Amino acid sequence: MQNSKSLSSFKKLPNRYTSIVLPFFLSIIMTFIVSMVSTLRSLGLEEFSLYVWMSAWAISWLIAFPTLLLVLPVVRKITAILVQPA
Repeated sequence: MQNSKSLSSFKKLPNRYTSIVLPFFLSIIMTFIVSMVSTLRSLGLEEFSLYVWMSAWAISWLIAFPTLLLVLPVVRKITAILVQPA
């Protein structure tokens, strides 16, 4: 219970930052997983190293985050066309 109390006392960012925060975390999580799979696939378990994975992740994230910032508004519009509002 103590942990949830400390999280609730955390000062939240204003809602206007959602369009930056969401792609920020999405890009971190997605590139982290995809770069690991890609690194394992190309090197194999025997040659896999944390250094190679983290360098692949960093490059992936540097590309993914700005790409998400540009693409997400378009994806939201396409989704709004295809999905009925609640």
